[in-house]
Amino acid sequence: LVEDDADDRKFFKDALEGLDLNTTLVEVVDGAACINYLSNDKNDKPDLIFLDLNMPVMDGFECLENIRTISEHKKTIAAIYSTSASERDIERTFNNGANIYLNKPIKLSELKKALKQIITTNWSYHTNDFNRENFLLKV
Repeated sequence: LVEDDADDRKFFKDALEGLDLNTTLVEVVDGAACINYLSNDKNDKPDLIFLDLNMPVMDGFECLENIRTISEHKKTIAAIYSTSASERDIERTFNNGANIYLNKPIKLSELKKALKQIITTNWSYHTNDFNRENFLLKV
């Protein structure tokens, strides 16, 4: 999870812990910290990155662009996790290689439902049928 807001990180962690899924959560506070984490060979390679857009130091847009330039992370699943519902932001992240866009839900139950759906998706199948219509996740 790449998220600068401590309350949002806690909310995300609480939702994830409320699911019966075998996951490990690594939290970083901005895009630069994410790129540093991904660039360190000692760290486990994530299967999925949840990426906020509005962060200091390096925002989610720049972070996504950087992730897609790292050869071993070109195909890592990138889920945008943002309060922004701007068509421009959605389009920009779609064009830069994000796999799915989730507006931050207000209710814990909605976040749990969305996380379960994203985490349990067979992404190798889903990316073969990748298009603009299934990019924005509705909860």
